[in-house]
Amino acid sequence: MEVVPRKPFRELEAFHPFNNMDSKRRDMERIWDHMTCEHHPVKHLVAEWLPAVELSETNDCLIIKAELPSMKEKDIDVSLRGDVLTIKGEKRQEKREDKEKEHYHYSETYYGSFQRSFSLPVGVKADSIEAHFDKGVLKITLPKTEEAKEKETKIKVK
Repeated sequence: MEVVPRKPFRELEAFHPFNNMDSKRRDMERIWDHMTCEHHPVKHLVAEWLPAVELSETNDCLIIKAELPSMKEKDIDVSLRGDVLTIKGEKRQEKREDKEKEHYHYSETYYGSFQRSFSLPVGVKADSIEAHFDKGVLKITLPKTEEAKEKETKIKVK
């Protein structure tokens, strides 16, 4: 039997659990960049663009606001079918004349078509719906039907 000398305590390496996390993060970024490159089939799934939307309610109406930066009114379509409101559109990329001179190091801007559909929580007057587009925000006002409006009923306490 062979005797293996024991290392003194001071020669043991200290354990630092986060020492190699930075290299692991870089590895993950490299993998992600490879998956999202232009020729990769997953690119269209990763780069899907959906506008941020708020749906709020008052006593008289529903209000939907959608953030549609750098879009134009002609590229937005709003429709109501039954109790489902749909917003469709296309965010188009600007045409650049000096594209060869411009090199992007990073871009988080997405372009393309989108569609958002919402089931409305109450009945609305379809013929009174209004939509306004101003400074990149689409605001849709949907007046409630009389049946959908909250009515307060006083109840006598005995």
